[in-house]
Amino acid sequence: MRTGELGFWWRDLGGQPPQRAPLPGPTEADVAIVGAGYTGLWSAYYLKRAEPALRIVVLERERAGFGASGRNGGWVSGFFSGPPRVYDRRGGGGHAGLQRAMFATVFEVERVIGEHAIDADFVHGGHVEVALGGAQRARQREELREAREAGLLTDDLRELSAAALAERVRVAGALSASFSPHVGCVHPAKLLRGLAATVEELGVTIHEGTPVSAIAPRRAVTPAGDVSARWVVRATEGYTAGLDGLERALVPMNSSMIVTEPLGEQAWGEIGWAGREVLSDAAHVYAYLQRTADGRIAIGGRGVPYRYGSRTDGDGATAPGTIASLRAQLIAMFPAAAGAAIDHAWSGVLGVPRDWCMSVDSDPATGLAWAGGYVGEGVAAANLAGRTLRDLLLGGESELTSLSWVGRHPPRWEPEPLRWAAIRSVYGLYRRADRAERRSGRPSRLARVVDAASGRR
Repeated sequence: MRTGELGFWWRDLGGQPPQRAPLPGPTEADVAIVGAGYTGLWSAYYLKRAEPALRIVVLERERAGFGASGRNGGWVSGFFSGPPRVYDRRGGGGHAGLQRAMFATVFEVERVIGEHAIDADFVHGGHVEVALGGAQRARQREELREAREAGLLTDDLRELSAAALAERVRVAGALSASFSPHVGCVHPAKLLRGLAATVEELGVTIHEGTPVSAIAPRRAVTPAGDVSARWVVRATEGYTAGLDGLERALVPMNSSMIVTEPLGEQAWGEIGWAGREVLSDAAHVYAYLQRTADGRIAIGGRGVPYRYGSRTDGDGATAPGTIASLRAQLIAMFPAAAGAAIDHAWSGVLGVPRDWCMSVDSDPATGLAWAGGYVGEGVAAANLAGRTLRDLLLGGESELTSLSWVGRHPPRWEPEPLRWAAIRSVYGLYRRADRAERRSGRPSRLARVVDAASGRR
């Protein structure tokens, strides 16, 4: 088994491509984008398609897709994080309006993949959340009731009986499930590679090996010199804390994954899962899975949730205890996979705002713009961010610029050591709540208290 090395997805492509040239010196541009992940590349794509004459440069400290964009679980999800009440305060259709825009975004990602013939193993198969035990089933039904009150239809999200679930995928111990069609799955590195090639073909320049230490009005500061631009877009997500003055804007939360070797026909005959829906359980510290195009199971979850001082990892090496925990969860859900070797384990960071809600904004007075805080659901959200930033930067009002996540300024995180203690405590208490639920079969009161105290609900 391999660990680190930026994860399985890049290894599956034979590693990352040769490094693009770094910034050669001070440069002028119309738009400078800091970060060559999904947010940065989607923003460059939509801006360049709208205004081909724009001079756009993308500045990346490592390689395009080094961060979460190349290490994630491959969910193109129409759902997003944060309490609906936060979005509802802002008008623009509130949470419901943003939800419809996110549902449409899954189709937009699919459309662009098709238009540019990007080989990304995309399947629009939906999302199955399984209830493993009575507590998870009760909580899931409560969430379904809340979804109805929020305006989601049965076509958007519905309950599956144990029998209906088994027709899709056979998960040991599952009592029921919910299903939404508004999610797809993708090979993250293939999508990243194809999107980067597409924006370069459009005339966008990507400079790798170019760290940005600070972002100032109409200026990005690098060791090679400043990039002066009409607009500077921050698209750094889990690495935002490394920029001067932004240490408490987003925290880099860690998530880890393992992937099996390809399973044989007998194992897949027992499991099913022919539709390649993405899959999760309904625990508080939940696991997320996909069946890959070449017949593997990739499963992820929280390992060490946060490192003191917002430190980020390098190549994503993963602790043995985290690997063992994920493998145990995999085998508990799919006993037929018990004989499959673990091929690779890796970790990465995602950006989490203090109120758990994503945001996008621009300031014409300073030329600064940003998007992020996706809490691990950014594969699709970054596409919506790119289209919204296009409209904001080009000065036009649109349906997208009126959505409730536009113009939000999340509160800053607490300073250390309060930040470290709080985050570690929250996830420790959620794990305790999950253990209590497995014993009792009833939803945990402790988890409700932690939800309220942390601001997640």
